[in-house]
Amino acid sequence: MSKYEETEVLVVGGGQAGVAMSEHLSARGVPHIVLERGRIAERWRSERWDSLVTNGPVWHDRFPGLEFIGDDPDAFVPKERVAQYFEEYARKIEAPVRCGVEVTSVTKNEGEPGFTAEYTTTDGQTGSIRTRAVVAATGAFQQPAIPPIVPTDSPLQQIHSSQYRNPEQLPAGNVLVVGAGASGVQIADELQQSGRQVYLSVGPHDRPPRRYRDRDNVWWLGVLGLWGKATPPEGADHVTIVVSGANGGHTVDFRDLAASGITLVGRTAAFDGTTMRFNEDLATNIARGDANYLSVLDAADEYIERNGLDLPEEPQARVLGPLPECAVHQITELDLAQAGVTSIVWATGFRLDYSWLHADAFDDRGVPVQQRGVSNEPGVYFLGLPWQASRGSSFIWGVWHDAKYVADQIQIQRNYLTYSSPAEQSETTDHLEKASAR
Repeated sequence: MSKYEETEVLVVGGGQAGVAMSEHLSARGVPHIVLERGRIAERWRSERWDSLVTNGPVWHDRFPGLEFIGDDPDAFVPKERVAQYFEEYARKIEAPVRCGVEVTSVTKNEGEPGFTAEYTTTDGQTGSIRTRAVVAATGAFQQPAIPPIVPTDSPLQQIHSSQYRNPEQLPAGNVLVVGAGASGVQIADELQQSGRQVYLSVGPHDRPPRRYRDRDNVWWLGVLGLWGKATPPEGADHVTIVVSGANGGHTVDFRDLAASGITLVGRTAAFDGTTMRFNEDLATNIARGDANYLSVLDAADEYIERNGLDLPEEPQARVLGPLPECAVHQITELDLAQAGVTSIVWATGFRLDYSWLHADAFDDRGVPVQQRGVSNEPGVYFLGLPWQASRGSSFIWGVWHDAKYVADQIQIQRNYLTYSSPAEQSETTDHLEKASAR
């Protein structure tokens, strides 16, 4: 059975972006509906591995209006706790979230303002919602991106990091993990500890310290003004960040991973059906990551000196050991069968997918054309994009602030649309008087 209704703003996505958007719209009295195809914060629940914890401490990675009640502020909490937090927040603000509702299309209305959204529910119902504006709050992690290196019909089991849950999920044998960002290094470490031989393909990356001189990395990013950077350095918008909250939080060092038994290789380049080939760039990638790490320490030391802060010195943080043997004598070819590799985990990020949104809001690559979430298509807004307004835009706390700005822009347009000229007001008054006289 099909339903039809109207609202002023439709928010698509009930994760951190959608909940934040709902709070700011409600604060401005803007009628809206939030549609979520799964449960609130579904991706935290079902598209992350079992042992995942946050990569930032909960004193920082939260919305301003609610702390993680009962949790250590410096803790890195499990993914289930994050999902619970957003459920709690949605209840607190009485967000009009409808779960189990998947938006299949949003189309610009012809010859009149607004859009029409079509949806289906988990129990098979369909419906339509007419809306003045739509906020695409589906976030940055939409479709797994796997480079076309190994054919899909290969006997190797291939999964994306968003599909990985635990070591028992993979067939017996060794594993190649491609991608050494936050997800890749944690998955590789877990697999190695499970008793498998792991090969980890390492590309270019930034490698910040987890903590330095009694302060977490997120604190340093804040006081150094790096969270608020509006645009990334040239070419750095997709740079992999290697940081981990696992095991209480620790600085990732590829020397430690190699010492644990993981074999490091360079960036994955090609596959001929039996042999995987890697670029001979492992040592260079580690060296550049080290340089990034040391630059953070330099900036932190300078900040402490300039502001006269009494924070403990940490000279040992600058002591970097020698490169591991696998980086000195790099493996550029690996016969996967001979190495006992039976599966590949692609920790290679995500791509955007707005195929459901039919509006003049994208470039020829399908990337939103927007400024701070405001689209070039009137009435279309985005939320949760990387670097949407700043470095923090795709993080929990950052999306809350971006949502505030987007809600302000929606309210501004709402004010314009409520304007009527004196002649229009007079016509409306005459119409009402005539209707009353009848």
